[in-house]
Amino acid sequence: MADISSLFVTRLYRAHLSEHGPAIDQGELEASCLSIAEDDEAGKTWCEENGYPGYTSYASLADLPWRFPVFADLVKVLDAHVAAFVQDLEFDLDGRALELEDLWINILPEGGTHASHIHPHSVISGTTYVTMPEGASALKLEDPRSARMMASPARLAHARRELQTFVYVAPAVGDVLLWESWLRHEVPLNMAEEERISVSFNYRWG
Repeated sequence: MADISSLFVTRLYRAHLSEHGPAIDQGELEASCLSIAEDDEAGKTWCEENGYPGYTSYASLADLPWRFPVFADLVKVLDAHVAAFVQDLEFDLDGRALELEDLWINILPEGGTHASHIHPHSVISGTTYVTMPEGASALKLEDPRSARMMASPARLAHARRELQTFVYVAPAVGDVLLWESWLRHEVPLNMAEEERISVSFNYRWG
């Protein structure tokens, strides 16, 4: 009988923020995101100049935990989730920890998208979801082998999840998703009439 096994597994971590650290008030987090977006003139200018739909603080603000206490609490929670994921990944960190590198707000309006990309200078990347109105975009993850498949035929529509070329993950408010930073991902067209708000982050090896 043939022995068929899976090799080189890609892991995706999904949990609710409340599983670790101090409690996060989602209403306070949403209000803080909206307040920062309203006041961040540099961020709005960057988004306009670069054709970014909606708003992101990625290019303008590097001190969110200092600005609002809810972000300082959020970092403590994320640190614990990342530590749990690192344990699952069985990384040998050689006595060093993964440290938060970037933390930024994303506000995606109806019709907005975030093109496929990776985070090449980080180890773990992720997002926690602040508002996910009905019709809001799922996270789309791409099989990292896609560029090497060349003449491979398409997968069956009902192929097992671990064999699919693209996997869509529909998070709920308060969820946190973590993945290794080399994993290509995107946010497809937001079909919701209301804004989709999330906070994304990167962790590096200190």
